[in-house]
Amino acid sequence: MSKKENIASVLAFEKKLVPSDGYMYGTTWEERKKKAEPLTLIEKSVRGTISNRLQKALQDDPAKLDAKVQSPNLQSVDSCALSTGQDTLKLHFTLKVLSNVEQPSACNCADFQASYTKAVKRYIAEEGFKELAKRYAINIANARYLWRNRVGAEAIEVDVKVLTKGYEQAWTFDASVMNLRDFDVNDEKVKALAQLIARVLKGDLPFLLFEINAYAKVGHAQEVYPSEELVLDKNNNKGGKSKILYHINDVAGMHSQKIGNALRCIDTWYPTYNQVTTGPIAIEPYGAVTNLGVAYRHPQTKSDFYTLFDKFGCGEQLDSKEKEHYVMAVLVRGGVFGESGKE
Repeated sequence: MSKKENIASVLAFEKKLVPSDGYMYGTTWEERKKKAEPLTLIEKSVRGTISNRLQKALQDDPAKLDAKVQSPNLQSVDSCALSTGQDTLKLHFTLKVLSNVEQPSACNCADFQASYTKAVKRYIAEEGFKELAKRYAINIANARYLWRNRVGAEAIEVDVKVLTKGYEQAWTFDASVMNLRDFDVNDEKVKALAQLIARVLKGDLPFLLFEINAYAKVGHAQEVYPSEELVLDKNNNKGGKSKILYHINDVAGMHSQKIGNALRCIDTWYPTYNQVTTGPIAIEPYGAVTNLGVAYRHPQTKSDFYTLFDKFGCGEQLDSKEKEHYVMAVLVRGGVFGESGKE
């Protein structure tokens, strides 16, 4: 059969890193391990000023601009902040790591499944998921998932605990000294965490459940940043607010998708990687970074997931270990990758 005929038209993989939503609490740095109070959202009504780019008619007529400035720009927005007696944000979530990467959750081509399974078993035998597990462990330890809450924090600490019975362990990391752009970390606690993650991914253990608590000392009464909800229709949203923040049962929260994106920010293998300017990007089939509007893995450069996966899954040897790491990281991410999806 040709290579195209070997690719399944129905092909899907379940994600193997499964974070929960993140719950946000306020506390003090001294009492951070003892008590914390759930953070709630605050609704504000504000009068905004004109700040968008002007149309040609307004640029050329000062009187029209003055009239526009005088028109009230009333907005209702959500915000979230620590209380005056709190200086530390606590983010709590759990992370389940699953095994069985070599088995698709759906595949309608037996020949492809056989060749794919053989390729993954070869990767496991040669690499053992050591490099990917190390990078996931570093992203757990460095608190990348705090996103904007990490900026300007005086101190950042991460507690990681294994909840699965029989494998109970715990580590504490000083995230404030860890570089978000560098995976060359020589830390025994990171190595121990990475070894456990690798054992699951390569199939020695069926799963592990981790509890993760990150603490960021941001300052008394400072604003903190839960996930923001997408407002599709500003005229028909919840209460007409122009900014809606995420909460879980009235507790300010972080989307599980946003936490997952942070954990898989391990791709330093894309063609134009630069540690200073772009740094690691999230594992995506086309290397998409939406806030920059750039796809760093374009099919024209033959660096996208589908180009590499079609070779890898059909038993061809890729010409570098970095490409294999990337392909396996996308499969850990999960998704629907059938041939029909490319048309």
